[in-house]
Amino acid sequence: MDALLNQLGGLVLGSVPTMLLFILLVIAYGVLVRQPLDRVLTERRARTSGAVEQARVAISAAEAETAAYEDKLRKAKAEIYAAREQRLKQWNAERDQALAEARAATGEKVKGAKVEIERSVVLARTQIEGMSEQLSEQIVRAVMPAGTRPEAVQ
Repeated sequence: MDALLNQLGGLVLGSVPTMLLFILLVIAYGVLVRQPLDRVLTERRARTSGAVEQARVAISAAEAETAAYEDKLRKAKAEIYAAREQRLKQWNAERDQALAEARAATGEKVKGAKVEIERSVVLARTQIEGMSEQLSEQIVRAVMPAGTRPEAVQ
C-alpha cells in the first residue's frame, strides 16, 4: 500500500503545476472574459428593459394622444353637424318667410284683382243698362212701322 500511496503522491505532485495553471486559467477567464461579459449582458438587459419600458410609455402616450385626437374629431364633427342643422333651420325659416311674403303679396294682388273685377263688373252693368235703353229704342224703331212713335205704344 505504501507503493500505491507513493505513486499517488507522485501523481499529485506532478499534477500541481497543472492544477496551478488550471486555477490561473480560471481566474484569467473570470477577469478577462466573464466579468466584461457580465457587464455587457447587464448593460444590455438594462438597455433592453429600459427600451421596452420606454416603448410602453411611448405606446401609452400615443394611445392617449389618439384618444384626445378622436375626442377632438368627435367634437369637431358635432360642431359641424350643429352648424349644419342651424344653417338648415335658418334656410328653412328664410324659405318660410319668403313663402309667407309671396303668399301675402299674391293675396294682395288677388284682392286688388277682385276689386278691379268688381269695378269692371259695375262699369259693365252701368254701360249695359245705359245701352239697353238705346238698344230697346232701336229694336222698337226697327220693329214698329216708320210713322209710329214708341211712346204711343205703351
